[in-house]
Amino acid sequence: MSELSQKASSEPRYPQLWEALIPVIFLLVFLSYYIINLKGENPHLPLIGGTIIAGMMAWRLGYKWKSIQDGIIEGIKISLQAILILMLIGMLISTWIASGIVPTMIYYGLELLSPTYFFFVACIICAVVSLATGSSWTTAGTVGVALIGISDGLGLPVPITAGAIISGAYFGDKMSPLSDSTNLAAVVGNTELFEHIRHMIYTTLPALIIALILYLTIGLNISFGQTEQADVHMISNTLQEKFILHWLLLLPILLVVLIVYFRVPAIPALLGGILLGSLISMTVQDISFGKILEIAHSGYKGQTEVQSVDDLLNRGGLQSMMWTISLIICALSFGGVMEKSGMLKVIALSILKRTNTAGSLVAATATTCIGTNIIAADQYLALILPGRMYQAAYIDAKLATKNLSRVIEDSGTLSSPLIPWNTCGATMIATLGVMPWTYVPYCFLNLITPLISILYGFTGITMIKVKK
Repeated sequence: MSELSQKASSEPRYPQLWEALIPVIFLLVFLSYYIINLKGENPHLPLIGGTIIAGMMAWRLGYKWKSIQDGIIEGIKISLQAILILMLIGMLISTWIASGIVPTMIYYGLELLSPTYFFFVACIICAVVSLATGSSWTTAGTVGVALIGISDGLGLPVPITAGAIISGAYFGDKMSPLSDSTNLAAVVGNTELFEHIRHMIYTTLPALIIALILYLTIGLNISFGQTEQADVHMISNTLQEKFILHWLLLLPILLVVLIVYFRVPAIPALLGGILLGSLISMTVQDISFGKILEIAHSGYKGQTEVQSVDDLLNRGGLQSMMWTISLIICALSFGGVMEKSGMLKVIALSILKRTNTAGSLVAATATTCIGTNIIAADQYLALILPGRMYQAAYIDAKLATKNLSRVIEDSGTLSSPLIPWNTCGATMIATLGVMPWTYVPYCFLNLITPLISILYGFTGITMIKVKK
């Protein structure tokens, strides 16, 4: 009997809620101090610090180092496919820039500018550029800056322009298979990438349509001044001088559409896109094979003597994804320890006590994602932590996991630029030169999409169920 008692006492025990919250609180404190006080931009070390606290708490609960280590490895293991995809995405972006595919999209997008429909077209341009590159930050920092300058010249309210830029940029970021946040949400939600993107169309496309109608209505009721649109012409002329541009180079966009439609697996599809971009670079833009290999590895690095164009194009490559990959590893290490020790489950169960319907579950997920963005100030954490917390609840509710991946991106990705101290919000404020909060009421896509997602949860619209 004494041996049985001793064995039982050596087994790890179930954590109390306050014990489970300690690593989360410490993580939030570390992140807040690092981001707010130290003005840090890389949350890797705070995440490692949070993982250490989580490991110490797991040890206090009776877990041995081997179990804690297994939790870290298991947490990282779920991201391996995303890491492979991210590496390929970096190569795809750089080869598509070198081939002239991305420059052609930007060139024709800028040609669509019209003073009368400025907000409407600005949103579309940013959506197209972001969809092609998978990056909302780059879109805002290049085309967005030019649009802000034109808006100022026209005498238009800059906050409205900023809202249109952010709405378009985050539509493309959210719907592009090249986006790291889109890939991460799919992996965390245990959903195939293009299945995840197709399912997001039901919430994001209606929100975009509503946003465009609102921008069109606002634009038609504002008096416009005159502008030379010098910034736009300078970018367009520089692109023409640097690249061979032709509408046929827009055909690879059709490839992305066909990939989504025919459900081609992400990795073979991305490899095909890299090969296509490399062939176009060599045949159309006359770039050597050795140079293409360098671009695929280190990113495109051109010099046009126009800083805004260089900022727009000099990106991509395998190495450009290492920062994101290391962040994912750090974040999932924290989540792995929290899950292995049962602390994530305790927190999730305490929240799930009030979620007795699909609608309340979706609302709780969306609220948790937004709350994580507010408290932790990082978009990736707003996807990873709620995604891991609620996965079992969606399975128990017989809801397909693509419902979960959609909700966390509808709320986690799209709410991040609305919070000034969040890394995304701070970037938008600094890049576009707008005051905190002033642009938020005009980010129509970002505000409407989470509401549509919650509405679907309560009504059951597009909420796919599974028997097992």
